Amino acid sequence: MTLESLIATARAQGASDLHLEPGLPAALRVRGTLKTFGEPVPSRTLADIARETIGAAEWPRFLERRSYDLSRTIQGVRCRINILQTSRGIGFAIRLLASFQATIEKLNLLPDLKRLVAAPHGLIILSGPTGCGKSCTMAALIQEINLTDSRHIVTIECPIEYTFRSKLSYIRQREVGRDTPSFEQALIDALREDPDVLMVGEMRDPPTMQLTLTASETGHLVLATMHSATCAEALQRLVSAFPSEIQNSVRAQLADCLVAVISQRLRYRPDLKIRVPELEIMLPSIPVKNYIRNGDFFKIAQIMEVGAEQGMWTWQRYANWLEKKKDWHIPDASEQADSDPVEGTSPPPLPALSGAARQSGHTEPARRAPSPGGEGRGEGGPIPASHRPGGPIEIEPVEGGLSALIKQLGEK
Repeated sequence: MTLESLIATARAQGASDLHLEPGLPAALRVRGTLKTFGEPVPSRTLADIARETIGAAEWPRFLERRSYDLSRTIQGVRCRINILQTSRGIGFAIRLLASFQATIEKLNLLPDLKRLVAAPHGLIILSGPTGCGKSCTMAALIQEINLTDSRHIVTIECPIEYTFRSKLSYIRQREVGRDTPSFEQALIDALREDPDVLMVGEMRDPPTMQLTLTASETGHLVLATMHSATCAEALQRLVSAFPSEIQNSVRAQLADCLVAVISQRLRYRPDLKIRVPELEIMLPSIPVKNYIRNGDFFKIAQIMEVGAEQGMWTWQRYANWLEKKKDWHIPDASEQADSDPVEGTSPPPLPALSGAARQSGHTEPARRAPSPGGEGRGEGGPIPASHRPGGPIEIEPVEGGLSALIKQLGEK
């Protein structure tokens, strides 16, 4: 059993995620549902795969943090990989990214999004829960700029998920933890690097949020993501992250620089056999700006209901548009990403970042509960009831935990 063979199986099954845990069968998330397959994966096997994937130079960093993020192309698939220590040993949470170059058309997104990225400066916030396709949509927006305008684009990501080949635009991509110690430092650097467009992979903390707002006010178009269920909630969460004594100025700053807020979720279409993105789009009309300045975020939904003429989209209005849509793009196995020829290679080694700097470059993996209704059979035959998504999963910690695994690997 190798990571390459597991990725190949996941790709063949059309999975968006692959989960590996010692003592449990591999699990695939297919169309939002978690399904297990094969025999339980031995703890020693996953430990060996983890050490080979991370590499000897970065292995001490994993031992220090008990988690490690990276992205890599495996079996022709761009993968975002989180390696984590659990009670059973070393596990993997792997996101399989789209095998084609993400564009607005290929993701079946609303063409109106093209007008948003044409703005010369300001802030575009893309929000949604984990696993809703924010990374793909963000890549499509960057690619739209790349294909239509000559701009200097700097992306700050953790890790880099989609690589871009410069077309009309000049694109630089920086990975937190490898190319820069933190989002905050990368944003400070970017203000001296003459960018036209900045892409912030995630606004995680007040310093990053403040620098993002500042960049959007100083003549840059900034695209950033955050976790929230609606557009109004995204704005409220952003403002609430700051101390109460400066929230008034943050709201005023946000109202002045905002270009749009996009909230996204995925819905499976049985007729198309694909998941399609549903959007809620809020634009900064005069009433919306007033509500932001006053902190009346709960009133924004009312404006969006009657804001169709201004280009706003509610969930229901967007669902109606999807029902009328005819020109669907259905991905097939023959499509390949139009990515950089050196994709998947590593840059020359640099001195390791300090412990404090490394700490800001990695986050804890998102935890998801298994979805009900998974299939009850895997490649190795029937799966025991204790391992089926609908049944209980018994977890027995490996005796000795990580220390025992490290000792075993040292004796190998």
